[in-house]
Amino acid sequence: MPAKRVRKPSAGPRAVRASVTLPPGVYGTLRDIARQKKVSAAWVIRDAVEKYIAEQWPLFGKAE
Repeated sequence: MPAKRVRKPSAGPRAVRASVTLPPGVYGTLRDIARQKKVSAAWVIRDAVEKYIAEQWPLFGKAE
């Protein structure tokens, strides 16, 4: 019988998963950027959202 995976407790609050729908062209560009940077598409989205929030609401600082 395989061993049951146990999740390690994290130091900070758990992340929240969000689902988005993107037009095919936008998603293609997103994948291209991720490949060039050698990161995941999710990383590119998180980076873009953090920059957007910082630009729109600079007094909030970095969201975590």
